[in-house]
Amino acid sequence: MVFLSALDFSLPLKNPVIIFSLVLFIILFAPILFNRIKVPHIIGLILAGVIVGPHGFNLLLRDSSIVLFGTVGLLYIMFTAGLEIDMEEFKKNRVKSFVFGLFTFLFPIAMGSVAAYYVLGFSIPSSILLGSMLSSHTLLAYPIVSKYGIARIRSVTMSIGGTIVTDILALLVLATVSGMTKGSLGPAFWIQLAVGSLIFGAIIFLLFPLIARWFFKKFEDHVAQYIFVLAMVFLGSFLAEVAGLEAIIGAFLSGLALNRFIPNVSALMNRIEFVGNAFFIPFFLISVGMLVDISVLFKGLGAIKVAGVMIVLAVLSKYIAAWVTQKSFKLSANERQMIFGLSNARVGATLAVVLVGYNIILAETDSGEPIRLLNEDVLNGAVLMILVTCTISSFIVEKVSKKMILDEDFSDKDRSTGDERILISLAYTETVTELVDLGLMLQPKNSKVPVFALHVTDDQKAEDNDNSGKKIMNQALMHAAATQNALVPLTRYDTDISNGIIYTIKEQNISDVLIGLHHDAGQDNFFGHKAEHILRRVLDTIYIYKPLQPFNTLKRLVVAVPAKAEAEPGFIHWTEKLTSIAKDSGIPIVYYASQATTKELKNIEARQTGSVKISYVDFNNWEDFLVLTGEVKTDDLFVIVSSRKGHDSYNPVIAKLPHYLTKYFAKNSYIILYPRQLESGINMGDIQQADSQLLDTISDQIEVIGETGKYVKRLFRRRSS
Repeated sequence: MVFLSALDFSLPLKNPVIIFSLVLFIILFAPILFNRIKVPHIIGLILAGVIVGPHGFNLLLRDSSIVLFGTVGLLYIMFTAGLEIDMEEFKKNRVKSFVFGLFTFLFPIAMGSVAAYYVLGFSIPSSILLGSMLSSHTLLAYPIVSKYGIARIRSVTMSIGGTIVTDILALLVLATVSGMTKGSLGPAFWIQLAVGSLIFGAIIFLLFPLIARWFFKKFEDHVAQYIFVLAMVFLGSFLAEVAGLEAIIGAFLSGLALNRFIPNVSALMNRIEFVGNAFFIPFFLISVGMLVDISVLFKGLGAIKVAGVMIVLAVLSKYIAAWVTQKSFKLSANERQMIFGLSNARVGATLAVVLVGYNIILAETDSGEPIRLLNEDVLNGAVLMILVTCTISSFIVEKVSKKMILDEDFSDKDRSTGDERILISLAYTETVTELVDLGLMLQPKNSKVPVFALHVTDDQKAEDNDNSGKKIMNQALMHAAATQNALVPLTRYDTDISNGIIYTIKEQNISDVLIGLHHDAGQDNFFGHKAEHILRRVLDTIYIYKPLQPFNTLKRLVVAVPAKAEAEPGFIHWTEKLTSIAKDSGIPIVYYASQATTKELKNIEARQTGSVKISYVDFNNWEDFLVLTGEVKTDDLFVIVSSRKGHDSYNPVIAKLPHYLTKYFAKNSYIILYPRQLESGINMGDIQQADSQLLDTISDQIEVIGETGKYVKRLFRRRSS
């Protein structure tokens, strides 16, 4: 009791240990409790902030620490939105995003300004500023679509693009009105803003990618990579403020710049999402709730009237913008609801506008009271509008996300048919991470079949290799777990390692086999006898991978395809796999193929729903294979589609690949891909030659038998006589 008396339990709490413990328990239990009554966890955290905040039970003060972590959480949401966006889909829909951004800016600012001037009796500058508050919005419900795995669909991409457009325009209105009231608006202001924005954009989109590629090549430590990403995000946010823009713009653009360096299926992405969802974003939601003061509803009709007008116009104007966007681009009803839900919540830019407007003092009354650009009623109304719009946004996005999954409005062609099973053969500790990453990319989306990881130990050297095998398997399991994926570990003992792999492939009904190129690969012993044995015995899709740099630092997938590759039964399968890899990595594909093969590749591309940039180069003569040395760059992943001997797409030049790859592509990461082929795919000339040899042999045997028969008959006659 003596020790307890030394602690300060007065409200609001001041002990940092107690404060932090309380916040963590809120983050832990608020989503659980509110989910039981079908309330989205986001609203649960906001309401928890209302309850414990200064306008609730006054347990916590909204001090600098809460503001700090809340700001980090807001920037984190914008950063992850830029990070998870499908860049090709974004480019494809950039016009739609821009048009939606204009709609979702113009309708609210027009309706809000008119209502503020004629209904609330505000001045023109105050009315325009209030309208700009309604036009901006925050992607508060983005974690919901991310949770449901639909963050890359068209409506979400358009909403993200529109967010940037409307927030930039709203903040420009803020800067303009603020400059007008302060008398600082002039050519110098606009020149400074334009130059600052251009320099900022150049740094983000030109310098940031160069730094990121260098860092990820040099440093493989996971903690260092995560800290580096955070540092770049907040550097980008700071640079945006220096340029005269809002920090959330810098966070989003930093996410776009780092987008392709952080694949969705990666340990780094998992860490980014985990820390954000577990800590920073909940802190932001709680801090938003702590702003809400319900008591303003009981302080007079002025605050209620302003809050009512703002809330009604905020919801109605965003719905109209979403409806006009739907009709303009012939979107579905679910897509309209998704756009409306994501664009309805107001937090970040709205708070920035209202706080700046509230702090601008135009004059003073005779009694010394300040006359503000936006009065206290607008401040309280904005806070209530934040609570209502965030609630509506969360409910709508939660509901429509579930509906879109059930109705399969988004691309469903990536779903597994259940007949694809991936096996990663692991032999060296140095390549475990790269092989596991590629193996997980090969796994069909939403597949319930896990990826298999195999290590075969030589039975005659089991004691020596057993510890090494356990180390390799543990490393693979830990790396897969870090990406929130599961591997099925398979350990096998066999006197012949290649036979162990072959029997496992047959036992597990494997469709795709991933093998690392062995350490001593050279011109004379490129594949090694184990891989050669597997290629002869296994006719399923086989990838032989030589990784030289991290996958997230690659720029392109350059694929060399032999003539008649389209005649092989595994043609469609491997093209879909390469498209999936390119999509997950955010890199384009360049096919070098004959005209006939290119035609089939384009037909497959037209049927696929993936947003991958694909280009084609006419390449007919594989005798000129070395021409590709000038086309394949250091940061490209070179994929050579090969063939087993005797099949339609086999070319004699394939036999020279070990020499070419060893001598001319030694500094490149590459994959030698053997498509699925049928046993019947043997050259007819070889069959005829074999048949001819067999017939000659049978004929010789008949002659021998005939001579033997004659000899036996003569022998019997002599004995009988």
